[in-house]
Amino acid sequence: MQSITGKDLFDIFAADGPVAGRDHVLVGKERHDIGRPNQGGYPIRGIRHGDWLYIRNYEVDRWPGGNPETGYLNCDGGPTKTDVLDLRRSGTASTFWRLCFGKRAKEELYHVGRDPDCVDNLATNPDNEERLAKLREQMESELKSQGDPRMFGNGDLFDQYQYTSPATDHFYERYMAGEKLKAGWVSPTDFEEQPLD
Repeated sequence: MQSITGKDLFDIFAADGPVAGRDHVLVGKERHDIGRPNQGGYPIRGIRHGDWLYIRNYEVDRWPGGNPETGYLNCDGGPTKTDVLDLRRSGTASTFWRLCFGKRAKEELYHVGRDPDCVDNLATNPDNEERLAKLREQMESELKSQGDPRMFGNGDLFDQYQYTSPATDHFYERYMAGEKLKAGWVSPTDFEEQPLD
């Protein structure tokens, strides 16, 4: 069995405030769903430090919730999803769709204390330029020290790993070619009639 690499959390639970060296969290995602061309994921990295959250989206040309024409497969079906999709389709309101399913900016910055739902992206606000740079630098520096391939321009390798079973391999290409595939975690009405870009 491999040796344990984690650190005891008791000092955090027992402290009244931040513990030195444990005042932030790094987050990341590569692949979580099927339904994008070439089985691509939606890679992000981020850092939460105090009330601030910085997110870097690495493939902003991709749909973060999965491609619309394949049912936004990274978001399970349900009444809320149906309502958000129907509001956009009817032309009634697209704000919720944009926030839930729209393409994202390369960088996002949120003050979670004032904006817990992370709706107001402050990354382009000149007042936050220094904070944005500091969080970006800290995140990238720590990820480089951990050997994250994405920090060295080798993020493509994550999309090359076998990810799914043969039943769902190349879902996007197969679905777009007309094959009837089951995606039981979404509603049949989640699929857009055509690509949205």
